[in-house]
Amino acid sequence: MQEVFALIENNKREFTKLELFDYMQDRSIAASKRLSFAPCMTHFIMSVGDLNKYDFRESQPLNKLQHIINEHAKEDEEHWRWFVTDIEKLNCNPIQNFSKTLKSIWSEETKITRQISYLVAGYTLTAEPIIKIAAIEALEAVGNVFFCASSQVASELQKTTRQDYLYFGESHLKLETGHTVGTPEAEGFLAEIELTDSQRQQAFEIIEKIFQIFTEWTYELLAYAQKNGVESIKDDGFKADLIICA
Repeated sequence: MQEVFALIENNKREFTKLELFDYMQDRSIAASKRLSFAPCMTHFIMSVGDLNKYDFRESQPLNKLQHIINEHAKEDEEHWRWFVTDIEKLNCNPIQNFSKTLKSIWSEETKITRQISYLVAGYTLTAEPIIKIAAIEALEAVGNVFFCASSQVASELQKTTRQDYLYFGESHLKLETGHTVGTPEAEGFLAEIELTDSQRQQAFEIIEKIFQIFTEWTYELLAYAQKNGVESIKDDGFKADLIICA
């Protein structure tokens, strides 16, 4: 799996350089606007629970790899609840009828968001555990970069709103380490696995596809924030350096 981890790290380094993360660090823009893309994320975030329950998890795990996946999925599947509470705290919960909400979630400006869960499900539903691990590791790496940035914005917001942001804030970042498993023993177990040529090809393909679609997603989120967000404010024009978490 060492070559898989190396490919993910290379993609992760490139992912941190994307324009969305510059935008999220720009303190000349109101912190609330820098997270105003939150509604655009809805379809994927709410689908993550289902991906964990029905794609990644197996009711009767037959090997250690699937046990690792099941433990990860169990921990990850309820994070959408934090997202819902943060939507309310960010005042992204406008009063509108159900049909308008549906049109918004399934609109053209959120089409990449919807494609993410379909792509991940397509690659992992019937995949063997080692391929699922590769997909989850790529997803965790993307999440780690995103939450490193969002937690800084949430920290700024907390100083003025006096509210904790469970999804976008520090508490979620602590769980999104960038890896499927958090213990050295389990990480060592994964690192020592030797892939077949076929497994390596499948793993590389899904990793590249995940980073590709998430890269496209960052531009969709940025466009959404710039179009739908609250008005920006000017302060000292300070722009923080993005802290890349290990």
